[in-house]
Amino acid sequence: MRVVGAEEAHRLLDYPGLVEALRDLFRLGVDRVERVLLSQDLPQGGRNDWLLLPAWQYGRHQGVKLVSVYPGNEARGIATVQGLYLLFDGTSGLPLLAVDGVALTLRKTAANSALAATYLARRDASTLLMLGAGAMAPHLIEAHATVRPIRRVLIWNRTAARAEALARSLDHLPKLSVSVVPDIAAAVAEADVISAATMAREPLIRGSWLKPGQHLDLVGGYTEEMREADDEAIRRARIFVDARFTAAAHAGDICQPLAAGLIGDGDITDGFQLACGERPGRRSEDEITLFKSGGGGHEDLGTAQYLLSRLSG
Repeated sequence: MRVVGAEEAHRLLDYPGLVEALRDLFRLGVDRVERVLLSQDLPQGGRNDWLLLPAWQYGRHQGVKLVSVYPGNEARGIATVQGLYLLFDGTSGLPLLAVDGVALTLRKTAANSALAATYLARRDASTLLMLGAGAMAPHLIEAHATVRPIRRVLIWNRTAARAEALARSLDHLPKLSVSVVPDIAAAVAEADVISAATMAREPLIRGSWLKPGQHLDLVGGYTEEMREADDEAIRRARIFVDARFTAAAHAGDICQPLAAGLIGDGDITDGFQLACGERPGRRSEDEITLFKSGGGGHEDLGTAQYLLSRLSG
């Protein structure tokens, strides 16, 4: 079994190749995907979570991501989210890879959004607005710039200092003109692609701000209580998710409008339908598209398979 640390995983999981690997994953599909969440309530309030995300392509590979979320780690100087991914041979059951789970997740999530953009963002999209300046943000910026001719990046964050630090960290992408913006509404008016990776529980993006032809990439809201875009944005956009069993079941940006009857299941197109050509992506230059990333063990599996191919090659 090969052990792959964070540095090696980041180096080998290049975005052009990983985007295409995930496209293949959605075309092929998976036989089983599950999600198991175990929680520990804490005496002082809050909780620790342990998440298990297995996926299986019969006869090819199976794998599982193990993720622990310990909010108290911040006070200890340790990252809140820790994880490990294990990949197994689908014919013998032998373990093949053990991969740093955080690195794999960052790369997978960014490539997943970039894959969606290949179907949904205008081909001439050149200005990206990044909402949020956490660990996910630089990866989303780089991945989107891989699939679209992004030349200008606007960054907004609740704490301006973090946005400025993110802007400085993008020096390795010299083709990008990067600036920090104080006002979301004004920045939305300038953007072709809007990517959000925040912990917002109240919508940051107002549908009334949107202009024809924009693409929204919602990454951060991963519980039923979280929202990054409001109901008006849902009304004005065509809705896409990577998978119904994650985004539509667990993410507030989709499950809240579904529960309220604002949209129905027939209004949603998923990544499997896009990859197989069952439903179209962007249909016109003026259409507003909204993609909600829900993640899931199937995407982790596809990412680990691509990593295995890079190690083998």
